[in-house]
Amino acid sequence: MAQLTVRNLEDDVKARLTQRARQHGRSTEDEVREILRAAALADLPAKPQGVQGLGSRIAARFAGLGLEDDITEWQGEPVRPLDLG
Repeated sequence: MAQLTVRNLEDDVKARLTQRARQHGRSTEDEVREILRAAALADLPAKPQGVQGLGSRIAARFAGLGLEDDITEWQGEPVRPLDLG
């Protein structure tokens, strides 16, 4: 994970961050991370209304085909030969 050092931060700003962190039940460092995360995500362009993501489009395409059962995860399973009998 990356690290960031903020220099020359005013004392009253630091005090307000600490107070805000206490109100949210977090450390000051966690609070600053949340603030930065929210600010970075707020600048992402919004998905146009009505546009579906790839997963939603795939699910819609196969909806109603009778595939209601969960599919077993095979990752990490040993490879077995195909039994055609």
